Amino acid sequence: MNNRTGIAAIAVTAIAFLAGTTGALAAGMTPSFGMASNVTQHAYTGYYDSHKDTFLALNASTKAAATGLHITYAPALAGTKAAPPIYLFQGAAGAGQIPVFGLTEPGKAGYTPLWEEMIVTWKAGVPPTLFKVDDDINAAANAGKLTIRDAHVIIDAPILTVGR
Repeated sequence: MNNRTGIAAIAVTAIAFLAGTTGALAAGMTPSFGMASNVTQHAYTGYYDSHKDTFLALNASTKAAATGLHITYAPALAGTKAAPPIYLFQGAAGAGQIPVFGLTEPGKAGYTPLWEEMIVTWKAGVPPTLFKVDDDINAAANAGKLTIRDAHVIIDAPILTVGR
């Protein structure tokens, strides 16, 4: 087989593959990932507009965050721009406080599984309260009750189930 024949054979094979894939997609079929298996993965809950959503923590943009959360370090995430915030509480917090998602969740405009970590810390002498809505966190910060610090960490944390 000479180079010209080899290139033609590769081109015909590629076109046939693409035609088959396009035809399968057009017919409503989706490509397969192969056989599925079950794995154990920690799931977490976080508030979004007063209801609890269940999410996974999979990847982080910094080695320190990935190590601390026992998840995969994914440095390419650091280039992410305009990810919605996830508010994480450090130090004192209201009873039962869990992370709070800001701006969006699955099914809403702008949803992405990538989140910008915002660290919330209560100021000394201010009794912590439970937050379930991001707007309330920002209002408390504007009132001087707490601080919000951008951790400069992007976390890949897809929401699996949306509460009611």
